[in-house]
Amino acid sequence: MTITAVARDLAPTGTLRASVNLGNPVLAQGSPDAPAGVTVDLAREIAARLGVPVEFQCFDAARKSYEAMATGAADLCFLAVDPAREAEVAFTAPYVHIEGVYAVPADSALRTAADVDRAGVRVGVKQGSAYDLFLTRTLSEATVVRGSDGVDAFHAEKLEVAAGIRQPLTAHVTARPELRLLEPAFMTIRQAVGTTRDRAEPTVRFLRETVAELTASGFVAQALNRSGQNPDLTAPTPDKTSADVG
Repeated sequence: MTITAVARDLAPTGTLRASVNLGNPVLAQGSPDAPAGVTVDLAREIAARLGVPVEFQCFDAARKSYEAMATGAADLCFLAVDPAREAEVAFTAPYVHIEGVYAVPADSALRTAADVDRAGVRVGVKQGSAYDLFLTRTLSEATVVRGSDGVDAFHAEKLEVAAGIRQPLTAHVTARPELRLLEPAFMTIRQAVGTTRDRAEPTVRFLRETVAELTASGFVAQALNRSGQNPDLTAPTPDKTSADVG
């Protein structure tokens, strides 16, 4: 399958439509009119290799970004790998690892992340986020409370715990001495590039090989650094010299 055929399969409109989640500040920043960040840089590079223009469709939540691709309104998504999504999405290997962490009131009896899963504990999450999906599967005693923003739900409903991405939740806690983080992180969020599973096998292979190459080569680390994020968030690769992934 030639690169032209891959381009026709992945970008059938002639433009690569990339679904970007501005609700994750580690991966994307800016505005819908001028998005920036590592996901934007990846989409531009993939489009350049295909020889097509790129168009960004920006959302404030991962679930909306997912829905755009799942319904055919977008060709690519930048989401965390999760079993609930893999039925519909063919993912690359991760290009970034970020952490899901908890915040609690400073006087909470909860001391570590392992303490959270107990009866009577309510955890605020952003609906449809990677950590919502993960905690819904794994918490057996605690209750997940979903909102358009998990931290807002935590405050509005006076919940026992807020769940979120480490970087923005740390910033939130730092500004509020009445809160503290629980360690360690309760999950590693593996951010990857995805497309629908009805794409041709060579198209999926092109995406996987391209993202693996850009991760191993330092492209992802440089993009993170340019956007003010820690380049050490780059996902580890099995072989820094190889673009092949399973």
